[in-house]
Amino acid sequence: MRILHTSDWHLGRSFHRVNLLDAQRAFIGHLVRTVRERQVDVVLVAGDVHDRAVPPLGAVALFDEALHRLADLGVPTVMISGNHDSARRLGVGAGLIDRAGIHLRTDPAGVGTPVVLADAHGDVAFYGLPYLEPALVREELGAARAGHTDVLAAAMDRVRADLAARPAGTRSVVLAHAFVTGGTASDSERDITVGGVAQVPAAVFDGVDYAALGHLHGCQTITERVRYSGSPLAYSFSEADHRKTMWLLDLGAGGTLTAAERIDCPVPRPLARIRGRLDDLLRDPALARHEDAWVEATLTDPHRPDEPMARLAERFPHVLSLVLDPERSPQDPLASYATRLRDRSDQEIAEDFVAHVRGGLAADDRERGILTAALDHVRLTESSEEAGAR
Repeated sequence: MRILHTSDWHLGRSFHRVNLLDAQRAFIGHLVRTVRERQVDVVLVAGDVHDRAVPPLGAVALFDEALHRLADLGVPTVMISGNHDSARRLGVGAGLIDRAGIHLRTDPAGVGTPVVLADAHGDVAFYGLPYLEPALVREELGAARAGHTDVLAAAMDRVRADLAARPAGTRSVVLAHAFVTGGTASDSERDITVGGVAQVPAAVFDGVDYAALGHLHGCQTITERVRYSGSPLAYSFSEADHRKTMWLLDLGAGGTLTAAERIDCPVPRPLARIRGRLDDLLRDPALARHEDAWVEATLTDPHRPDEPMARLAERFPHVLSLVLDPERSPQDPLASYATRLRDRSDQEIAEDFVAHVRGGLAADDRERGILTAALDHVRLTESSEEAGAR
């Protein structure tokens, strides 16, 4: 069975101040052509179809267009909700749409009920695991604790139980939206940390032939059978070096992956990150290749230059982002502070603050637990408010 694995469309998202709806429409057209020309048997969309719970009308219209074009191909599509989606909104009409071959899986209660498709080698069961917010689905799934690993493990127990009851030789594919250990994140993914831990081990997906993952925006292979397709477009400058693709996979007899190919997605405009003093950036001939790119410029001038964006735009008309990172001596207290904060989590920063105001006395286990609970409460409140809007 030939599978096209994609995810993280984020319909309705902009890139800084640039509207990406036309670029997203071009991707949908590319997806449809790929399905037709490469004789794809099933399309998988592993979450974050929309960029927010209540998407703009243009994004809703593009989603509707995508569903119609996929249904017209007569090729089944299995789609799950991600942490950016409103599961209830995305799942409206799922029963009716199912008849057209578009299988929306947004309800955690249905994780053990697959979409079953067949080819010359027999049945393939596709299990859709929508994004599972631990505190909201723990009771539904009977998880031991409200953690990402716990709820995904409980969901996978239902998957394996259903699979065990099916005829011998039934192959299996899981769609999931999660941060799996070994994956590399970018700046454009929303934090899903719970209890200071966001990542789950790849072993949670043991027992199935392929896990089609969404959430991380870079295409990557965690194991041969556990992969991220990544987003079809770049949504932050941290993705400047990404090659945006979809996975085209052949699932053979016995669940063997007989082929795995990356299909490139259309690039509306290249990204470039440049760094240096303003005058150097304006003169450097090596930067000529970036003059038509979307540019993020980091200025290292010791003092802010006059009208830096306007001057940059004279050479780089598509400059979108300006970062000021003045050169400082190692003795400069601002330099050492920035170094301490770099790549640290909210939990680590909060614990550092406690130690700072107490003259170096670090938080104990009880206090770390209080900080973790407070950070989780803020994130869960945001998720609950979004769920209320659904």
